[in-house]
Amino acid sequence: MTTKTWKMAQSIVGTSPGRPKGDFYPTPAYVTEALLSQEDFDGSVWECACGDGAMSIVLKKAGYFVVSTDLFDRGYGATGVDFLKTDALLCPNIVTNPPFSLAEAFVEHAIFDLNVNKLALFAKLAFLEGQKRTALLVKTPLKDVYIFRKRVTLTRNGEKQRSTGMLAFAWYVWEYGFAGKPRISWI
Repeated sequence: MTTKTWKMAQSIVGTSPGRPKGDFYPTPAYVTEALLSQEDFDGSVWECACGDGAMSIVLKKAGYFVVSTDLFDRGYGATGVDFLKTDALLCPNIVTNPPFSLAEAFVEHAIFDLNVNKLALFAKLAFLEGQKRTALLVKTPLKDVYIFRKRVTLTRNGEKQRSTGMLAFAWYVWEYGFAGKPRISWI
């Protein structure tokens, strides 16, 4: 692995000091399209970390009414909205790619505080690991984990990169009332 590739991997996983403010890694359209090939959402969708609107645009094209918010102004949606401090659920469903360092907090807030009907969260496959996260995953209605067969290439701040994806990613889907063991499949 080259030094440049190693530094890029560090910036994505959260170990480099040059990490973008707010972990802005826009979601490629095919990632959201892959989710929609597997899941339907009953009602409107809140994209609560909308960034530049990449996911919201795909959701809207699929026919969903989408409320788009973000803490930072990246040129799309309502800005200055801190999802972790909101006390009202804006839509019955949430589809989002939150900052990786806050993914667990997003899940807890959506499920326990806001009582979301369905939550789809794009995160690293490593989200399945760890004692603390395992406890969270066991006590929540995690229904499906859709693992990407091919590595997803994310771009820091939306900048074009020449390298291919270095990390494994998945969609995690929680659904209110789901009981049983989560299903794992590949997309």
